[in-house]
Amino acid sequence: MFMSLSVSAHLSEKDEILKPIIQQVSLPELVSTHQVFHDLMSCIIEQQIHYRSTKKTFAKLLQKAEIDLLTTDNFSVLEEKGLQGVKLSERKYETMVQVLEFFQQNTPNWQSMTDDEVRKTLGSIKGVGKWTIDMILLYTLERKDVFPVDDYHLKQLMVKLYKLDPKTKLAANMKAVAAHWEPHRSYGVKYLLAFKEYEKTQAKLK
Repeated sequence: MFMSLSVSAHLSEKDEILKPIIQQVSLPELVSTHQVFHDLMSCIIEQQIHYRSTKKTFAKLLQKAEIDLLTTDNFSVLEEKGLQGVKLSERKYETMVQVLEFFQQNTPNWQSMTDDEVRKTLGSIKGVGKWTIDMILLYTLERKDVFPVDDYHLKQLMVKLYKLDPKTKLAANMKAVAAHWEPHRSYGVKYLLAFKEYEKTQAKLK
């Protein structure tokens, strides 16, 4: 996702807490697959979209099955070779089946859809929740104004940096902070998550 200087300037001007973070860290250079099926499955299997994964569980399963990009056509190969011996909860497996059946029966044109249309379409798949849809919008489709209020790591970070009360109207207060980033909330989110990784790296060096 390319970001112009005007975006970073906008975020810096609107948010005094985000300003030094933007000066300190760089956004990771992630190359999106633009493949919703592949990325959805990574969210379900690993409980994290593969772009943000540290354990690389999904990537290892694909490697085991000798698959580069997961599709409805080669999903059976993943089941046979990649998932063999892997313990998946019944709920996870049911969601995977629901996703598989949806994509076997539908070929949505994601690029032509608004964010709300994407949410409605993916939300119609049983087991696919709001956080997962936010990850698809944020990373797979690279939409520019997404705020995943249910993201665990984002909650942790915003409570710490913005001195939010985790027990009182946290979601509403997070949204209020992020409202200042509009229409570039995705970049604000990615800067905060990049800062979290930066802090982890610095802690290891001490």
